[in-house]
Amino acid sequence: MPPSAADWISLEEAAGILAAANVRFRPATIGAWARAGKLQSIKLGGRRFVRRGEVRALIAPRRRVSAADVQAGLFEDLEA
Repeated sequence: MPPSAADWISLEEAAGILAAANVRFRPATIGAWARAGKLQSIKLGGRRFVRRGEVRALIAPRRRVSAADVQAGLFEDLEA
């Protein structure tokens, strides 16, 4: 599926997505990342836009580990 215009968001929108995940960055910082090539961006009418998916990828999902995956004996010292 080709990318659509809705995939591109303003730096302010990108900062809002990050803020909603309790990650605070100013739009200027996100713009600096885009200029440095850390985020794909386009510039239209003097404004810079970044890809929504790339911004969401910056927010790492919580990692869950099941009890079965924990090494046996890892907490033996705590039980003593």
